Amino acid sequence: MAKDSVPSLQALEKPERLQDLLKEDRGDDCLSCRIIGGGAFLGLAAYSYLSGQSQLEKQRAKILASGSRFGMRSRSLAITGISLGLAWLGIWRLVK
Repeated sequence: MAKDSVPSLQALEKPERLQDLLKEDRGDDCLSCRIIGGGAFLGLAAYSYLSGQSQLEKQRAKILASGSRFGMRSRSLAITGISLGLAWLGIWRLVK
């Protein structure tokens, strides 16, 4: 009876498959947890983009007068990149 639950020596020496270990390690999230987590990232992406662009427009005169090598275009691209990264995390959280 207990002999079936004790693994053999050959089974203990054989390494486990990485894919099986990763599948066991992955936590099972409920649907509402995924929706809330993904929605939080997507909301943060939208807020980051909208508030960043509005602040950039408010500071346009100071940025152009400063003579910095990081002008309006690079700052706008940075804000867009951060927002896209957050949106990607939100979509990934919803799917995975």
